[in-house]
Amino acid sequence: MSFSELGLSEAILRAVSERGYTEPTPIQKQAIPAVLSGGDLLAGAQTGTGKTAGFVLPILHRLSAAGVNAPTGGRAPIRALILIPTRELAAQVEESVREYGKHLKLNSMTMIGGVNINPQIAKLRGRVDILVATPGRLLDHVQQKTVDLSHVEILVLDEADRMLDMGFIRDIKKILLLLPKQRQNLLFSATFSDEIKTLADGLLNKPAMIEVARRNATADKVSHKVYPVDRDKKRPLLAHLIKEFNWHQVLVFTRTKHGANQLAEYLTKGGIPSLAIHGNKSQAARTRALSEFKDGSLQVLVATDIAARGIDIIDLPHVVNFELPNVPEDYVHRIGRTGRAGQTGEAVSLVCVDELKLQADIERLLKRELPEEIVPGFEPDLTIKPEPIQNGRGSAPGGRGQPRGRGAPGSSARRPAAPGGEANGNRAPALHRSGGRHR
Repeated sequence: MSFSELGLSEAILRAVSERGYTEPTPIQKQAIPAVLSGGDLLAGAQTGTGKTAGFVLPILHRLSAAGVNAPTGGRAPIRALILIPTRELAAQVEESVREYGKHLKLNSMTMIGGVNINPQIAKLRGRVDILVATPGRLLDHVQQKTVDLSHVEILVLDEADRMLDMGFIRDIKKILLLLPKQRQNLLFSATFSDEIKTLADGLLNKPAMIEVARRNATADKVSHKVYPVDRDKKRPLLAHLIKEFNWHQVLVFTRTKHGANQLAEYLTKGGIPSLAIHGNKSQAARTRALSEFKDGSLQVLVATDIAARGIDIIDLPHVVNFELPNVPEDYVHRIGRTGRAGQTGEAVSLVCVDELKLQADIERLLKRELPEEIVPGFEPDLTIKPEPIQNGRGSAPGGRGQPRGRGAPGSSARRPAAPGGEANGNRAPALHRSGGRHR
């Protein structure tokens, strides 16, 4: 199937072609006709499946095809509202709106926190057809009476699972009260948790339901590798791997903002250009770091889970879990940054003895055992006992209150597979290859 078979206008098809896309992804094949029909939609798709275009393209088509019913004597109303959990993701979604709609007479804007509100207020005085917003900043505008949502025709909740995780449910409910009752609702989520189903039941009216990946699935083309290592050797091991295998565009996850800062500083001092991105950074610093990372001038971006949610790079080859997440589902979200759009990718985890339970939880979720490899010179000390991960500091080497040293079992001392685990058949290919900048 080609995009031309989905019923999109010629102007939109031209923009899609100019971006180099010819065939829609599975989520796009199902979502685009569903949105074009005008009905509500509940769509489940893991990151990297092309879901943004799955709702942006048909929204552009519907708004450009329909007439604008502006209030008498007033300016054209906001007709589509796309709610996004993070600033970075909001910026990228709005960029997609502009690129796919560049041959249409539709205007869009991003409404996010962390930046001066006055330029946003000024832009709202002009025509804004499609508003891409984070809930908190949108409610700031509502309080200042600078935004009118009473004519919204289409509402999108993107990354709905993350919005619930981040505690936005109250904000979402406040926003829903400001919208017309008659509207099209589109809910996109990486997972279909019970909480998501409850939200959908209260929001959607007889929705079409799409799920293109099994619940909490990881991208098929992502290879997994665990490197057991002492906690105080994680930093030098990461630097070794990056240099030894000539990794470029490496996205590294830490549990804490402080840990992200320390790791980026360590790598930079070792000759590996690195920056940290997290909630305590200014929006300008976050935007600059993300821009340099996307254009390849920054080798390593160290991020916390929330800050990385909006990172969408088609050819991102490496994701590293410097520390495993406390919630196994977050492993899926993290490694979903690689292996996107049919590409291959590598997900690497540096695991100390404190994190073995977290590793087992991830393997239980994935129903597979993650292959392990010990790097010569970084063999873990098997005599060290695990310590509890406290206050999210976990295995940050040298972190305050951290015990020194650790051990992790090598493959010869492997614990039994997690329940339902597949000890064979799904093992990833060896990570060791040189050169390759892109997947």
